[in-house]
Amino acid sequence: MRGNPITTRMIPSIFTLANLLFGFLALIWVIEQHYTLASAMILLSVLMDSLDGKVARRLSVSSDFGKELDSLSDLVSFGVAPAILTYQAILYSQPDYVKFTGLGIAAIFALCGAVRLARFNMMNITTYFVGVPITFAGGFMALLMFFRTMLPWYVYLVSMVVLAFLMVSTFKVAKLGK
Repeated sequence: MRGNPITTRMIPSIFTLANLLFGFLALIWVIEQHYTLASAMILLSVLMDSLDGKVARRLSVSSDFGKELDSLSDLVSFGVAPAILTYQAILYSQPDYVKFTGLGIAAIFALCGAVRLARFNMMNITTYFVGVPITFAGGFMALLMFFRTMLPWYVYLVSMVVLAFLMVSTFKVAKLGK
């Protein structure tokens, strides 16, 4: 084979796949009970998510494929991974009533993230977001993990509830740089 196997159109997807890879690694580190490392992986996903869109726009290679791949990656990295991380690192060790409530809220957080992403893909709004972006919600939960020895467990529970609501809300959230 001759020529360059990586085309310009593929470059943003490499960043998107890096986002997904870091989200996957976050889940693995949760399983291994390395919660700080899992949090760091989610924050690296935030970085990759911010770069994929910028690179796509800069190279003028935005595509429907890239948009869908980005949403799937975001669901893992900012919906599922932070929900499982918060449940396992904070809520699992609490009394049963908190543990089971926390499991439900973690599931709701991930489900609201999925709804938020699906709605985002249906809308063609470029000047603001409708609801808090899942990247912010998941990144915020990962950031909170760095303070897990200083904050009480209920801060995490309340944060997930509030962020889940804000993701599916109809509040207009300004896009940075717009």
